[in-house]
Amino acid sequence: MNPKAAIELGQKNGAVMVDLKFIDLPGKWQHTSIPFTLLEESTFEDGVGFDGSSIRGFQPINQSDMLLIPDPITAVMDPFTKHPTLSLQCTIQDTITRQAYSRDPRYIARKATEYLKSTGIADTAYFGPEAEFFVFDDVRFDVKSNNGFYFVDSVEAVWNTGREENPNLGHKIRHKEGYFPVPPQDTLMDLRTEIVLAMQSVGLSVELSHHEVATAGQGEIGMRFDELLRNADKLMLFKYIVKNVAARNGKSATFMPKPLAMDNGNGMHVHQSLWKDGKPLFAGEEYGGLSELALYYIGGILKHAKSLNAITNPTTNSYKRLVPGFEAPVNLAYSSRNRSASVRISTYSPSPKSRRIEVRFPDPTCNPYLAFSAMMLAGIDGIQNKILPGAPLDKDIYALSPEELKAVPTVCGSLGEALAALEADHEYLLKGDVFTKDVIEMWLDYKRENEVNEDRRYPTPIEYKMYYDI
Repeated sequence: MNPKAAIELGQKNGAVMVDLKFIDLPGKWQHTSIPFTLLEESTFEDGVGFDGSSIRGFQPINQSDMLLIPDPITAVMDPFTKHPTLSLQCTIQDTITRQAYSRDPRYIARKATEYLKSTGIADTAYFGPEAEFFVFDDVRFDVKSNNGFYFVDSVEAVWNTGREENPNLGHKIRHKEGYFPVPPQDTLMDLRTEIVLAMQSVGLSVELSHHEVATAGQGEIGMRFDELLRNADKLMLFKYIVKNVAARNGKSATFMPKPLAMDNGNGMHVHQSLWKDGKPLFAGEEYGGLSELALYYIGGILKHAKSLNAITNPTTNSYKRLVPGFEAPVNLAYSSRNRSASVRISTYSPSPKSRRIEVRFPDPTCNPYLAFSAMMLAGIDGIQNKILPGAPLDKDIYALSPEELKAVPTVCGSLGEALAALEADHEYLLKGDVFTKDVIEMWLDYKRENEVNEDRRYPTPIEYKMYYDI
């Protein structure tokens, strides 16, 4: 879609406003709006000004002026605004130099796709994220110097079997049994369908919809794979739709990795493959129907996994999910069909076009532009340096003895550890100037100061349970 077609889309649907959306460095959508009458073809080149000093990870106050440059290919009608609104995703430019902004995650993803082509290895990287989420009926939390708590609730939850609901009809979902009973246990069938319809209304292609493993409203809706940058765009739109459909039904959706103790968390398994001249490069005669190139790609992912964690699992809560011995794939191994491996080779289809790998340790709090780019760069590094991933691990990793597990490396155990790994291992991210030193340094500084150190300052309820009487 070009600028003229984007404007015509708004005209056709009676748009009165244009919503300009962009992503901050940590990965949250931001927006500002202008009247539709001000949108011209020149706007897609001239941009719209905003204050970059008020955006997380962006500019200092003495260099605050920046420009939002709408991308016409992202034009859709916002499905949630009361008044017809044309939604456009934007990249960011400096007002003086008119150069793309180095810390704009969308620009980083664009550079990643350009770098891939420059290597001659492939011309397209396809990504297919599976972002899980919870839908709660009630969410309350608070943190003070002398107290702190969180409380979430769902009509589906097993802890409500004895609650007075006038009447309580039972049919609650036991822990780890949400995959996937029919209604009346699954109370969110219609809500997920409403999400699917909203996704389809803005051109997102949906492949499946179902309840996920956990009690208390966990769900998954799968999108079709697409090129790296476009599916990062689509994932942001998907998260926006999930949260807003839940909100207009009086519910709250979250992509937080571990909102509940003692049950499954929200992962984001990311399918990926490389293509060149319209042909898949991951299909071959090696293990799992893969090519040697695909094995090298896996080798790069596994080699750089700990530094990738700082980007693919970027919150302190991420590591509440990545706990050895539970449901998340923390062991850095690869396998065909085996979901306990951190890299899985899908076998659903024998077609070479379907041959792909699935990286299973990321979670949906990541900034998809950064996470997809980083994983691709790790894979390319594996190809360029012919890094073999070792032997596959086809056993149930969770059933391995302690002696056997010692030989299997694991992902990081905390955000602090992951940031240290990224600080020590990020040269592969700098290739092609995709990530810059400036971006890496800001990421490390922001995460340490605003998240790791903030988390360290507060005791938690479990610490009172374990240590108060010592």
